[in-house]
Amino acid sequence: MGNIKKLQYFAGGKWLTSETSRYMDVYNSSTGEIIAQTPGCTAAEVESAVAAAKTAFPLWSSTPVLKRVQVLYKLRDLIIVHLDELTELLCRENGKSWDEGRGDIMKVIEPIELACGAPTLIMGESLMDASGGVDTTLYREPLGVFVGMAPFNFPGMIPMGWMAPLCIATGNTFVLKAASLTPMTSMRIAELMQEAGLPDGVVNIVTCNRDAVNILLEHPDVKGVSFVGSTSVGRDIYSRAAKNGKRVQALCEAKNHALVLEDAILDQTARGIVNSSFGCAGERCMALPVVVVQESVADELIALVTQYARELRIGPAYEKTTDLGPVISAEHKKSVLAWIDKGLAEGAKLVLDGRNVSVPGYEKGFYVGPTILDQVKPGMSIGDIEIFGPVLCFKRVKNFEEGLALMNANPFANGSVIFTQSGYYSREFVRRTDGGMVGVNVGIPVPVGLFPFAGHKLSFFGDLHVLGKDGVKFFTETKCVTTRWFKPGEGAGKVDTWDGAVINRS
Repeated sequence: MGNIKKLQYFAGGKWLTSETSRYMDVYNSSTGEIIAQTPGCTAAEVESAVAAAKTAFPLWSSTPVLKRVQVLYKLRDLIIVHLDELTELLCRENGKSWDEGRGDIMKVIEPIELACGAPTLIMGESLMDASGGVDTTLYREPLGVFVGMAPFNFPGMIPMGWMAPLCIATGNTFVLKAASLTPMTSMRIAELMQEAGLPDGVVNIVTCNRDAVNILLEHPDVKGVSFVGSTSVGRDIYSRAAKNGKRVQALCEAKNHALVLEDAILDQTARGIVNSSFGCAGERCMALPVVVVQESVADELIALVTQYARELRIGPAYEKTTDLGPVISAEHKKSVLAWIDKGLAEGAKLVLDGRNVSVPGYEKGFYVGPTILDQVKPGMSIGDIEIFGPVLCFKRVKNFEEGLALMNANPFANGSVIFTQSGYYSREFVRRTDGGMVGVNVGIPVPVGLFPFAGHKLSFFGDLHVLGKDGVKFFTETKCVTTRWFKPGEGAGKVDTWDGAVINRS
């Protein structure tokens, strides 16, 4: 225990040791060993992070946007220089395979590049002679302190990609409540932010329990909250933060479905399904845990998916030959295994069993192998509720209409996918699916950062999504300025009405 690193929190540009007596364990999920402990920051420490962000806001918001983004240009270059270091750190604390961890860090770079375009993204609009001699100009301005609440599954991309770059580029300041299971990646990127020249207090990081989270949801100096996590928590955060007058974007659970029609190219489709379903050990909100397949090709498709899933090499996350790493924790492994057992009890047919996986030399790691269940029927909870593990369910249908109706009956609508060579059915699917992000022969239809990550139904609460133009609007407020100038000696005896029209006082 003496070799375990005690993490600090970050406020006002300083790394500080918490006064808490409660520390939370951070595991190397590949070995099951504790590698660090992160503080459950006290209420006073959480408030100090907000205060630091508030103090930094006036100077940072008045810094010209062209100068603000120079920090992000430097940060981008530093992340590239430290790419391997960040990848290994992320893999150790999260369990992603090397390529997946590298992809997570690359997805930090993409939103930074988007945020570097802030000088044009926050440009307003203007209209000369909106009324006679009257001009109107719309400006986009920062609001103040924003809070990010990040999950464990993308410790780079979500807090330091989706949340921080647009927030600070538009002139706001930021307090991150990092995931206690995976805080180290975002902490290391914060150090790189300092190296890039970010002023003290613009970005702050705490780890804390739910009681301290209440401070962030109710604090009068917090203007908005960006959350990623479960639907039950997200709904609560949305309602409570909004009740306290804050902007909220809450990205929540998913149970993404793919529809495979009989004209699909099955080998290519099967490989895409394996990558989408088992990548990141299924711990992503855009995973593909359910495939709705037309009965005429179901047996052939399931055989191919099973074949390719068996070929996945299970091993420690940071070994570059690993295809499938561990899940995040022993507790989560127990939950995934319980879900598999529940699916079998509900009547699903076990095609591939990943419950008893053991990796030589890493027997204490939190491994779950790829698991495939067939004959999953409507109403079975295994096919309707998010498991967040490498578990794939097959549902069989007779035709397109039955498949689409089954998919749209699910209460979640993050993503949806169709595999087909039919232009007609792909167009009908795109038009009628409830999914907010739609793939046509693409297993994980996450758009590039120029577009919003746009979940629907119980997968999202709020009005403005992360990234894209939505993200810019979320972090800015509009101000409309109406101006009229009088020629010297003119304008006497005239007054404005509420709509800008001019009347003669006499």
